[in-house]
Amino acid sequence: MAQVVVLGAGIAGHTAALYLSKFLKKKDGHRVIVISPRPTYNWIPSNIWVGTGKMDRKKVVYDLAPIYRRIGVDFRQAYATVLYPEGTAENERPQVEFVYTDEVNRDTADRVEYDYLVNATGPKLNFEATEGLGPKAGNSFSICTDLHAVEAWDELKKIIDRARAGEKLRVVAGMGNGACTCQGAAFEYAYNVEHVLRENGVRDNVEVVYLTNEAELGDFGVGGMVFRQDGFETTSRLWTESLFRERGVHAITGAGVNKVEKGKLTYENLLGETLELDFDMAMLLPPFSGQPLAAVNKAGEDITSTVFNAAGFMKVDADYSGKPYEEWDSDDWPRTYQNPTYGNLFAAGIAFAPPHQVSKPRTSPNGTAITPAPPRTGMPSGVIARQVSRSIAALVKEGEDAPLYQASMAEMGATCIASTGNSMLDGTAAGMVMDPVIPNAKKYPNKGHRHPTRTRGEIGLFGHWEKLAIHYAFIYKAHALPGWMLIPE
Repeated sequence: MAQVVVLGAGIAGHTAALYLSKFLKKKDGHRVIVISPRPTYNWIPSNIWVGTGKMDRKKVVYDLAPIYRRIGVDFRQAYATVLYPEGTAENERPQVEFVYTDEVNRDTADRVEYDYLVNATGPKLNFEATEGLGPKAGNSFSICTDLHAVEAWDELKKIIDRARAGEKLRVVAGMGNGACTCQGAAFEYAYNVEHVLRENGVRDNVEVVYLTNEAELGDFGVGGMVFRQDGFETTSRLWTESLFRERGVHAITGAGVNKVEKGKLTYENLLGETLELDFDMAMLLPPFSGQPLAAVNKAGEDITSTVFNAAGFMKVDADYSGKPYEEWDSDDWPRTYQNPTYGNLFAAGIAFAPPHQVSKPRTSPNGTAITPAPPRTGMPSGVIARQVSRSIAALVKEGEDAPLYQASMAEMGATCIASTGNSMLDGTAAGMVMDPVIPNAKKYPNKGHRHPTRTRGEIGLFGHWEKLAIHYAFIYKAHALPGWMLIPE
């Protein structure tokens, strides 16, 4: 009988918990435990609609406890602090230590044993990496959580009211540091803000600026794409530039923000220049780091650097040799997401350590790194979590020699849809499909190193329908309602 612990209940963690509850049933003596600091599940991709007033927060957030009770998963509202993958001198079983965050047990520490553990803790939103960045500092907004998105919409409403009164204003949407990821989310927010301003008749009074650490538009942290649109070959750079040009969005690329103040930010560009940009509202995403999770061996020695990389992400079956960018290969990317030192540890979603950047690393003449980090959110998170769950179930049922399931991002496709509007008849979308996420020169020696026809960009109402369908399908799946396994990741 196995006890499996899942750390985190975001897209990766919750997906893992759903599949594990199916594969390792409670009635057969197995136990699945989820440890997550928040009592709710947040469908993060729709936070952008919350942040622009197109969807109520209640439609993107749901209580976890009732779902887990129904499917036989033990839920602890807590955050993990220490892994003991070798057990301790007193107890040889692997354990994880955690601290409760619920009202009854708040700040109380506890431990639980595990046979297998899935690290799906997601990112630490590292606002502290940039001076003055983020809602806590009070100088900029975010859409990384549902509550952040509500605050962003409250501020955007004030911008709309001021613009109606005749003020000339500037809204900045983008990245708050030179090492940020999730450019797609920032792009989508800028796209939505521009739509909402036009919808409210104040677009002429508000300048919209997209500020990014991408060296060129359309990079999105994946080195850009070559795809077909309307039968013609184009690039994600030209496609994105065209979208922004049509909508009058001003883009600033190659920017590493290093300070945010009330109404003003400072950034360094790839030429090494330090520039300032005034704003009336700024939605700036933070860089991500791993959650502060330590590891200790049986002798009580700190082995955090053995299990995690310097940024706090868990090491898995990837090539971390640090070879030059020009020599990296699609085979460097993990397939099974199993920790190489402790075979009962797996990571899924943002929690796993990527082997290297996908976008070409760039620094300013001053030595400042200004390069997007590789994305590992959304569809890849769900697919990886499903395969990790299947691997654990195989190990439990067939033994330690069971083959593991694979999910290489160099073979996996993903869709990103930037959608506006809130009904079946009101809206449009800019949708991109990349297949695979990580360029694969061995499989696709063509320009761009991705599938020549499946990698594409489309604009129109149909993409908006797709985004709505995805929202409701994944909310249905998150509730583990009948037939949820039929909905693909």
